[in-house]
Amino acid sequence: MKKSISALLALLAVFAVVSVSAQAKLKDGFYFAEDSAFQTSGWKDQVVLEVKGGKIIAATWNGINNKGVEDKKTESTAGRYGMIKASKIAKEWHEQATAVEKYLIDTQNTAFSKFTDTGSTDAITGASLGVKGFYDLVKAAIAAGTVSKGTYKKSGWFYAKAPAFDKSGYMATALITIVNGRIVSANWNALHKSGGDTKFVRAVKGTYKMNAKQGEWNVQAPRTEAALIKTQDPAKITVKADGKTDAISGVSVTINEFIAVAVDALKTAK
Repeated sequence: MKKSISALLALLAVFAVVSVSAQAKLKDGFYFAEDSAFQTSGWKDQVVLEVKGGKIIAATWNGINNKGVEDKKTESTAGRYGMIKASKIAKEWHEQATAVEKYLIDTQNTAFSKFTDTGSTDAITGASLGVKGFYDLVKAAIAAGTVSKGTYKKSGWFYAKAPAFDKSGYMATALITIVNGRIVSANWNALHKSGGDTKFVRAVKGTYKMNAKQGEWNVQAPRTEAALIKTQDPAKITVKADGKTDAISGVSVTINEFIAVAVDALKTAK
């Protein structure tokens, strides 16, 4: 029996060493991943990691949305997210997210798997929300490799909206994510003067319809976002006098309002 216990302890020790060794092999730098699609809640979660000396020294769990508003942490901090009303532990989303981030840094366990059927966990004090998505993104970020250094001086989430509603009743918005000085995500949307669904959501539902050969607005907008991520500078995307562009394949919509709000959003990142 004693030999069996000793053997088990020795095996666990080996696993611990292997785990630490594997974690130590992480390349120093910044890592990023985001959900491939918006959730039913309207949010698309993101994770940013910073690794130094082979260890995760910073982790940020955040999100962008199809609602035309600011990033999830900003919305939650301002009291506009509303998780505290439904939370079992009376904490807002950003407070619980911070607990999850800290747990990852403390444990360095990127392979965490102690999830309930709903994706939550009892292992993290101060977090009753679903955390499986966070850990899935952590794994995806590491698998994607480090984000190369960009030209922007600041990293984070940068938001702007047009100063007024246009003739069609929409106000353009831009929410841009920068990691290691590089644009890694861009979100173009528009609020309507009557409230309710944004232009993106209306296009998805079919209540905003263009019948364009290149696709509906919700199809063309991501192509424009991808062009910004590729060029890293909205000023490098040529816009014609009519507000359209020949520089982006598959885009026939006017993009001048997006370029304007993207420029505005990025002012504080330079």
